[in-house]
Amino acid sequence: MSQGIEWFDTHSRRSRPPILLLLRHHCVQARALIEDRPESIRRAGLRPTHTPAVLITCGPIDQQPGKIAGLTPVDERCKAFRLLVEVFAVADERRRERFCSGGCGHWWHDLPVADG
Repeated sequence: MSQGIEWFDTHSRRSRPPILLLLRHHCVQARALIEDRPESIRRAGLRPTHTPAVLITCGPIDQQPGKIAGLTPVDERCKAFRLLVEVFAVADERRRERFCSGGCGHWWHDLPVADG
């Protein structure tokens, strides 16, 4: 996560919203579930009162990542990034175990790792 945050911080304020929208897309593709919420918040290191954590717990799970990605306060975007990464990670782990253990073609299981 620390490398991801460092990477996210290297991007300008203008280029961060598209990154968050791409993460939202990954969360939807990995089929995040309601039960993924608490673990995602915990892993992201957020308090339940942080805006992204509140948003993920209110409403349909397939709609909330888009709301989180659309947060406009600059100080909320890093929290949004952390949470969306963890929502994706939790959903991806479940999908790998339940549906993809015998192999699959889901490209997001093998996202490239940046050097450095």
